[in-house]
Amino acid sequence: MRKADNETPAELTDDDALPHRGKGEPERTCCLSGKKAPRDALIRLAIGPDGTVAPDVRAKAPGRGAWIGVDRKALEEAITKGKLAKALNRAFKTAVNVPNDLADQIEKALERATLDRIGLEARAGQIVTGTEKIVDAARKGTVSMLLHAYDAAADGTRKLDQALRVGLDLEGSDVRGLAIPATRAILSMALGRENVVHLALIAPAAAARVNQALGRWRGFIGLDG
Repeated sequence: MRKADNETPAELTDDDALPHRGKGEPERTCCLSGKKAPRDALIRLAIGPDGTVAPDVRAKAPGRGAWIGVDRKALEEAITKGKLAKALNRAFKTAVNVPNDLADQIEKALERATLDRIGLEARAGQIVTGTEKIVDAARKGTVSMLLHAYDAAADGTRKLDQALRVGLDLEGSDVRGLAIPATRAILSMALGRENVVHLALIAPAAAARVNQALGRWRGFIGLDG
């Protein structure tokens, strides 16, 4: 779609896919910062029939959408100062209602999307749980991604991180697993298993899918960067 001469970055929506450059992913523009990024790294916002804005983290809602690529702190500041409402009014070309708890809604939606993805990979047989099973897989070099519950004990985390480095032939490096912003109780519920404290993805494709979902969640709440 051709951009009008007087169109600002804040007016770009998901209808304005940028052309591929090489083999890159389709890009979108953050309506707050004006920065471009792959759509899977951003968060889509949609509006309902009453004009209320809601998160659409799976990018499935029909109609126009706007994209944001800022963390929770920056978003809350933009909501408080009215900057988000102004940006979305331009993006959707209509007056919108921005709920005060939009940041909470986004965080919960990102959490659910990540846990659902992990659950799907577990049901597909792409996840190993249990400390000894993970240590064995890690030392064999078959772990593509290692994850720890937010409340995992430090000694158990260190043991698994070390096994991961051994399997990757990266002893002495700072390579380690990622912390999931969820407790073992929440992880156990998501996987339908008891006492899930650590988990390992054993297929690169599965690890990539989980990493994409988890990266957006961690980034939004300020655990990355």
